[in-house]
Order: sequence, then structure tokens, then C-alpha cells
Amino acid sequence: MADSGGAAATDGTPRRDFLNLVTASFAAVGVGAVAWPFIASMQPARDVLALASTEVDLAPIVEGQAVTVMWRGKPVFVRHRSAAEITSAREVPVSQLPDPAPDQARVQKDQWLVVLGVCTHLGCVPLGQKPTDARGDYGGWFCPCHGSHYDTAGRIRKGPAPRNLEVPQYAFTSDTKIRIG
Repeated sequence: MADSGGAAATDGTPRRDFLNLVTASFAAVGVGAVAWPFIASMQPARDVLALASTEVDLAPIVEGQAVTVMWRGKPVFVRHRSAAEITSAREVPVSQLPDPAPDQARVQKDQWLVVLGVCTHLGCVPLGQKPTDARGDYGGWFCPCHGSHYDTAGRIRKGPAPRNLEVPQYAFTSDTKIRIG
């Protein structure tokens, strides 16, 4: 007569379960060790993160002056608008604009206009930042490549550009500083 208790002891089922568990654990650790560098490589590098935002000191920019700063490889126009520029931007009936947007929706503080300096037609950089530049028919910016005219709020007024100059995400960190991005 065979002893059925001895057969269960030599069956190996508990040992096989243990080996399967250990093998699966080592496989999971191995997959994690191989996948981790790949996943980590998808994170932006420190130099890229440094370009994610930029700070601009507004104190040296006098009324009527404009400066260009680079953010994410694109020019950003920061203009300290005069009272006359603000008034001319606000007097325009929004219904007459190709891309309707009120001036108040494009600025956080009336005297400071912050826009991407990239024409919305074909990506040229419009003129109007320097005092000697042509500013177009509306006193803002003029893109000489195809003749787009922007007003003092960065809104398209004339020419082939389909949209207003884009307003990037920015915030005032103090009365004299902004962070773009």
C-alpha cells in the first residue's frame, strides 16, 4: 500500500508556487530596471525647464518704450503703453475687428501689454519695437513680409494675418516684475 501522505510531500506544488513567485518578482524588477531610464529620459532637462519661464524687470521700461525678451525661443514684446495708446485701443469698436477681442481682455494692467512677437500669418517677427521702426497704420506693429498691421493692443487690423498677436501666460510677481510662462 502506498502512503498518500508521502506523495503530497514529494508533489512539489508549494515549491513550484514559490519558484513562480520568485521568478515573477525578478522579472518585474528587471522590467522596472530597464524601463526606468527610458521613462526618466522623457522628463525635460534642467536647461529646458529653465526656459519654461522668464522674469522681466519692468522698472527700466519708460512709458512709450517696448522691449523684446526671449521665451521658449520666441520673441515676446513687452510695451509700456502711453495713455494715448490705451485710449486708441479702447476706442475701437470690437465688432470691426477681424479677430474680435477687447483691449481689457488682452492686458492685466492697462499700461503693460505682453504679446508674442510672432505674426499669426506665417510666423515672421513684426516691426514696431524700436522707435525708428514702422508701426503700421494703427501705431502697433507692422509685418513687412505680407503687410499685416496690428494696433496698440496687438490686434490684427489689416492684412492677411488671421488672428491677433498671442498673449502668453504671464503674471505680475510684483509691481515692477512679471514672470512669463
